[in-house]
Amino acid sequence: MAYILNLETATTNCSVSLSYKGETLILKEDNSANYSHAESLHVFITDVLKEAGIDKSKLDAISISKGPGSYTGLRIGVSAAKGLCFALDIPLISVSTLKSLASQLNIEKGCIIPMLDARRMEVYSAIFDADLKVLRNIEAQILDASSFQEVLSKGPVYFIGNGVEKTKTLISHDNAFFIDDKLPSAQQMSIIGYEKFKINDFEDVAYFEPFYLKDFLMKT
Repeated sequence: MAYILNLETATTNCSVSLSYKGETLILKEDNSANYSHAESLHVFITDVLKEAGIDKSKLDAISISKGPGSYTGLRIGVSAAKGLCFALDIPLISVSTLKSLASQLNIEKGCIIPMLDARRMEVYSAIFDADLKVLRNIEAQILDASSFQEVLSKGPVYFIGNGVEKTKTLISHDNAFFIDDKLPSAQQMSIIGYEKFKINDFEDVAYFEPFYLKDFLMKT
C-alpha cells in the first residue's frame, strides 16, 4: 500500500492530490487571485478523500511542498500536514516546490529553470537538466538582461512558473522558451513523493520547517 496525500500551498494555487504508488488518483485545486488556502485546504483534503472513497486511516504518508514560496501559504500547508501526520501516526515527506514545478515539462535536451515571483524584479529559481538533475541550487536573485546568459549560450532553456512574466521582459535570446501560466501543483508531487517514500526519505514531523529562503519575501 502507498496512498499518499500531497499538499501544495507555496503559491496562490491551493492544490491537493491523492496518489497511489506514484499515480495521481484525484486532484483538486484552485488558483484564485487571492490566497484561499486557509478556507480551502481542509475542504479540498476532505473532498479528495471522499471522492476516492479512502478514509484518512488508509493513508501511508503526507507529502508537503516545502518551498520556497509564500510564507503564509507554506505555513498553512505545513501545519495541516503535520497535524495529519501526528493524528494518523504516518510519515511526512517534503518535496521541493521548484523541482515539482520543473517536472511539469518533459524535454529531450537543454535545461529547465523553474521560477517563482518575488518582490520587484526578484525571483526564486533553480536550474535542472532534462533528467531533473540539479545544475544550480535554489537562489533568490534579482533579474537583469544578463541573467542566465551562460546557460542560454549552451542550448535551449525552458522558463516556467509565475516568475516568467517579468523574466521575458528582460531576456531576449533564441534559446529562451517561456512557458506561461504555470504554477506548482500537487499533480506532480505524486511521483516525487512516492520515490522518497520507497527509500524512507522522511522528515522529522516535530522539527520540520518550510524552506522559506527569505521570510516574507513574496506577497502573502
